[in-house]
Amino acid sequence: MLNWVFWGLALIIIITTLLPLTSSATWWVRMWDFPRLHIAGVALLTLLACLPFAMSQKPLLAAALIAVMVYQGMQIFPYTPLARTEVDIAGAPSPAEEMSLLSLNVLMENTRHHDLIAILEREDPDVLLLMETDDTWHAALSQTLARYPTIKSHIANYHYGLIFATRLETSGVELLWPLADDTPAVRAVMTSPSGAAFNFIGLHPRPPVFGNTTAVRDRQIKEVALMTKSSERPTVVMGDFNDVAWSWTTKRFKRYCDLLEPRVGRGMMSSFHAEYPFMRLPIDQMFMTKDVGLVSFRRLEPFGSDHFPMAATAFILNQRPNDGQ
Repeated sequence: MLNWVFWGLALIIIITTLLPLTSSATWWVRMWDFPRLHIAGVALLTLLACLPFAMSQKPLLAAALIAVMVYQGMQIFPYTPLARTEVDIAGAPSPAEEMSLLSLNVLMENTRHHDLIAILEREDPDVLLLMETDDTWHAALSQTLARYPTIKSHIANYHYGLIFATRLETSGVELLWPLADDTPAVRAVMTSPSGAAFNFIGLHPRPPVFGNTTAVRDRQIKEVALMTKSSERPTVVMGDFNDVAWSWTTKRFKRYCDLLEPRVGRGMMSSFHAEYPFMRLPIDQMFMTKDVGLVSFRRLEPFGSDHFPMAATAFILNQRPNDGQ
């Protein structure tokens, strides 16, 4: 009986490890991109549990579980403090050249509006991206948002509303529907406090849950990658990607655009789920081109949403010679 139990567990662990290697966009396949740390932990516990018992083919079982742990560990290793950082923390040439950015999913059903308002008033970000904003959230935040001269919003009662606000000088802000669906992205061309033009892109694609494939999410992220790659300006990308930092989609996005990620070498800083620590995953992302400097990247306190706010302070290192699109 123990033989069947341990081999059954091992088979499940192996299958959930192998499924994301397929090209399938089915939600129940792609969802196994997310819990790599959890799968490695279950593999370790299974290995330790089977060691005291006499079993047939125990060396093969142990080897399979160790292989799973090594593979999953390799995927998440860059997001541990043991890895080398991609973005070094450095102060701007002058504090006056720094700009603060805040990205957060408010959770449409969340009613703790005053808790978020307190965070916004304390952080007072220069660039603000809010997701899942419906009519209720829009009304609750109206006074706080009034301090921003530039606001672009898509208010929706189906979890894909979006509000972008900034006090930086802006030469263009537009909402984009990369795949003509109902999950908008925002693209803005702004001037940093140092006088350099840069792009900001914010997005919130759909997650791989029941009823959704990841095909739309992956294509939307790819469309953002195309926008970023074709730009001659420094670029910052933020948002709830509904995709973990180590997925092949995110890796392709980074590689295609030559983007850097503050999480690498600093830890996961998991942003979801705020209420259940055992479920936490890094799905609220920030990426930047090499000509963007980083002063800080932080996870803020919970405010009733299932996501933590992600805050950053950055500056533009230098302006590229050709300020094209």
